[in-house]
Amino acid sequence: MLRSLAFAVAYWALSISYTLAAVIAALLPGRAATGWIIRGYVRRMVQSMRLLAGIRLQVRGRERLPPGGFIIAAKHQSWGDGFCVYDQFEDLAFVTGDHLEKFPLMATVLRKLGAIVVNNCGGREAREALKTRAADAHREGRRILIYPEGNLAKVGEKFRYRSGVWHMYRDFDMPVVPLATNLGLFWAGEAFRKHPGTATIEFLDPIPTGLGKEEFLARLEAAVEGRTAELVAEATGHPVTPAVLVPTPDEIRRAAAQPA
Repeated sequence: MLRSLAFAVAYWALSISYTLAAVIAALLPGRAATGWIIRGYVRRMVQSMRLLAGIRLQVRGRERLPPGGFIIAAKHQSWGDGFCVYDQFEDLAFVTGDHLEKFPLMATVLRKLGAIVVNNCGGREAREALKTRAADAHREGRRILIYPEGNLAKVGEKFRYRSGVWHMYRDFDMPVVPLATNLGLFWAGEAFRKHPGTATIEFLDPIPTGLGKEEFLARLEAAVEGRTAELVAEATGHPVTPAVLVPTPDEIRRAAAQPA
């Protein structure tokens, strides 16, 4: 518990100080200064995970990353996922829900970073925003990170894979690199409690361009979920157990709102 408390203090101290610095840097032309600050923030967070929370990070599969631009389609189990993946690249565009804009000053920083912010509720507006903002990142030659489930999943669970990643894959003619993880075992969702150990993120074989929607999504889900289940089993010593499909929070709310 003391480790978790120490990390929580560091988390908020780093987040507040670096966000303020990034807001000031956002007043400068270009995004170099803001990007430099955010990369420093991410490095400090990963260090704090190791030194304070006792969560060491093991990265596998970097040799599988293709040259040039590509899309990373990652499993999302933990609030720490973004820190761990962002720390692997010098310049990474990322798709995020508009919930982050509710934090003071974050909207300014996200715009400066060129983040791809979409409406969490989905729909036509979200698809158009994803298409437009992802196209900007593609023109700049940046790698793009997306969480195709659109939600934080508990270990052993999965959500329906959304089609936004396929639209980017098709429109930009870019390979997609699946990314598996077991970080949720050590930092579950947004939980305060952290569990020491070695977490793994693994870049998998790229999915080549040219596949149809159904084949692509099936191949992506099989790769991400299959390897994630193996990483969880590796860390826990338990048998490999496929993830269970569960409804998203939005699907639960919509079902509850329907008349009986």
